Amino acid sequence: MRVSQEVDKKVNNDGFVMGFLLLVVAGVINACFTLPMKFTRKWAWENTWFAWTIFALLVLPFVVTVSTVSKIGELYSSAPAGVLVEVILFGAGWGVAQVLFGLAIDAIGIALTFSLVMGTSAAVGSLVPLLQQHHDSLKTSAGHGVIAGVALMIAGVAVSAVAGKQRERATRVEALPNRRSSLGIVFALLCGLGASFVNFGISFGAPLMQTARSLGASTFASSNAVWLPLMLAGAIPNLLYCLWLLRANKTTSKFSGGGIAYWLLALIMAVFWFGSTVLYGVSITVLGSWGPVFGWPLFMSLIVITASLLGIFTGEWKGSGAAPLRIQWIGVSLLVFAVFCLALSSRLVI
Repeated sequence: MRVSQEVDKKVNNDGFVMGFLLLVVAGVINACFTLPMKFTRKWAWENTWFAWTIFALLVLPFVVTVSTVSKIGELYSSAPAGVLVEVILFGAGWGVAQVLFGLAIDAIGIALTFSLVMGTSAAVGSLVPLLQQHHDSLKTSAGHGVIAGVALMIAGVAVSAVAGKQRERATRVEALPNRRSSLGIVFALLCGLGASFVNFGISFGAPLMQTARSLGASTFASSNAVWLPLMLAGAIPNLLYCLWLLRANKTTSKFSGGGIAYWLLALIMAVFWFGSTVLYGVSITVLGSWGPVFGWPLFMSLIVITASLLGIFTGEWKGSGAAPLRIQWIGVSLLVFAVFCLALSSRLVI
C-alpha cells in the first residue's frame, strides 16, 4: 500500500510539472504571436487579421484535428448533440469578442482595454468552471487559492493598466479623438466575457474529448476534438468583420503589396497562436478535472507577464519616464505572485 501511494504521488507530481511547463510554453508563445505584424506595414490591420483568421481558425484546426483524431465523422455524429452545440456557440461568442476587442481599443485605448479584457476573462473563465463543476470545493484550500490567485491577477493587470495609461500620456502628443469611454468599457467587459468562452468550450466540452478517446485518440490529442468546431465557429465573426473593414476602408488592394512574405508572416502568427491553444488544451488535460479552473488564469497571467517583458525589453516604454515603468514592474510582480499562488493551490488537488 505504501509503495502504491508513493507511485501515485510521483505520477501526480510528474503530471503537475508537465502541465505547468506546457502552460508556461503556451503563455510565452501566445504573447509573441502578434510580433510578425510589425513586419506587415504595407497591409492594413484587417488584411493581416483576415489572413491570420484563414490560417489560425480554419486551416490549422482542420489539419491538426484530422492528423491527430481518428474517425472524425463518427466522432461528431456520435458525440452528445447538446455538447457539440454548446462548443459551437462558445466559439461564435469568442469570435464576436475579438471584434469587440478592436472596438474597445478604438474607444478607450490599449492599456485599459487589455486590463479589463484579461481581468474579466481570467475571473469568469476560472470561477464559472469552479462553481459549476467543483462547487463543493469552493470553501476548501484549493478553492480559496483559486480565488486569491484570480484576485492577484486582476490586481496585476489593473496596475499594468495604470502604467499603460501613464505611458500613453507621456508618449502621445495629443489625446486620441472620438473616445467614448462608457461604451468602450462595455465593449471591453463583453470582450473579456467572450474571451473566456474558449475555456468554457474545453471545460464543458469534456464529453466530446471522452468520445474522441473512445474512438482511439490519445489523451494529449483529445482536446483537438473541441478546438475544431470551436475555431470554425469563431472564424465566422472574424471573417465578416474583416470583410466589412476591407470594403469600408477600401483596403482590399493592399493584399497585392508584400507578396508571399506577408502571407507567410500571417501563417507564422497563426502557428504561434493556435500552437499555444493546442498546448493549453494538452496542459489542462494533464492537470485533470481542475485543469480549466487553474489553467486559464495561469495561462492569462503568463501571457500578460511575457507581453509586458517583451514590451519593456523591445523599447516600447522608451520615453515614458521612470514612474510608469516602476508601476509596470509592480504589476508584473503581482502577476508572478498570482502564478505562484495558483500553482501552489493546484498541488492541493492534483
